[in-house]
Order: sequence, then C-alpha cells, then structure tokens
Amino acid sequence: MSDLTPQQQLEFEAAAFRRLAAHLRERSDVQNIDLMNLAGFCRNCLSNWYRDAANAAGVPLDKEASREIVYGMPYEEWRALHQREASAEQKAAFDVNKPQE
Repeated sequence: MSDLTPQQQLEFEAAAFRRLAAHLRERSDVQNIDLMNLAGFCRNCLSNWYRDAANAAGVPLDKEASREIVYGMPYEEWRALHQREASAEQKAAFDVNKPQE
C-alpha cells in the first residue's frame, strides 16, 4: 500500500463512501434485492454499517436517520418513489443467496 497518512486514508475512504452513496441515489432503478442478490449487500446494509460506526464512536444514530443519510431522503419516501415489488425470480435468488444469521 502507498504511504498514506491516517488522515489521507480517512479522507479518501469518506470520499469513496460519499461517491458510492451518490451513485446509489442516482441508480434508483437498481433495487435493493438486486444488490443483495449480486453483491450481498444493499442500501440498508450500508446505512446499518454507518449507524454501527456512529454508535461505536458514541454518537447515537437511529435506523431512520442513517437510512436518510444513505438514501438522500426519508426511507419511506424513497420506497414510495422507487421501490417495486420483487419478482418471483428475484425472491427465489434471494432465498438461495441470503446471508446466514
């Protein structure tokens, strides 16, 4: 790995997160179930990881607030605007690929 300072690494990781979140906001045609089936994570996972990091640092952040950060709007608003019913094929693929608890 190159000689990054801890601050540079932090800034670059933050920039990558912001770009990923922006990209996912622009690609509302890609459903969360598609992301889960292909990559094993979705927008909700990303918001959970964000919330976990905040809480680990002692910053209380609830699920709805972390989702709004990732979705760029309240989650229920995003769902109403963009979420479609999953197809039978998507649901079947999810059942095969879903993470084990």
